[in-house]
Amino acid sequence: MYGQIAAANALSDVYAMGGDPTLALNILCFPDCLSPQTLGEILDGGYKKVQEAGAIIAGGHSIDDPIPKYGLCVTGFVHPQRIWSNATAKEGDLLILTKPVGSGITTTAAKLDKITGEEFKLSLAVMATLNKAAKEAGLAVTVNACTDITGFGLLGHAGEMAQGSGKTIELYAGEVPLLPHALALAEQGIVPGGAGRNRAYMGERACFGGNVPAALQEVFWDPQTSGGLLLAVAEKDAKELLSRLEESCPHAKIVGQVLPKEEAVIRVV
Repeated sequence: MYGQIAAANALSDVYAMGGDPTLALNILCFPDCLSPQTLGEILDGGYKKVQEAGAIIAGGHSIDDPIPKYGLCVTGFVHPQRIWSNATAKEGDLLILTKPVGSGITTTAAKLDKITGEEFKLSLAVMATLNKAAKEAGLAVTVNACTDITGFGLLGHAGEMAQGSGKTIELYAGEVPLLPHALALAEQGIVPGGAGRNRAYMGERACFGGNVPAALQEVFWDPQTSGGLLLAVAEKDAKELLSRLEESCPHAKIVGQVLPKEEAVIRVV
């Protein structure tokens, strides 16, 4: 599962630009205190996800390291006139998020034994899901901007899109899909340190309505591993895109809109 999630996360950057992954190189750090079988399972998980993406693993690099690390260097292709940028959202666009957020919180809880294996299953499945189907659904409409939600969290990546586009993004707090238990865990203070760093980085450029609880804000700052795509599309295309995402991305929802530039980069209401 570790190998699958790491590979899905690496492949996502190509999907977020509207491209197709083609070649991948394994990057592996591995300690000699773990078994060759564990090493093989990690690489097998990565291989399966690369195969699912329709790409090829063309070798890689490995070093001895006391802390296991695994990822991929991915090359993909897209027509230069059809590249999705994260800095070209248009005023009036609606924002569609294809995966629920909260994986950083649930992973932290798993490390602390604050969540059961059964409760953690959906988080693992969501992280291991490729953004391939979401990208293919987006090709049926005009995507004005796109980003994937990873380490900077929902607010950090939406903020990049807003700032790069010279706009303000308004997110609807009650519409953002959440992983089960993520909010309850945040209410208990089980939040990764990266959430605080994301909040500090955005600072006053993000503002919240009075009806957005502090714990929910933490979920929005939560750094994600292999999160979904955030697609900005014209209002006339949003319904069709949601329809195309319905089967492959059952959690996909309209979570916000693009507004003219205001003092705040991100506004959560």
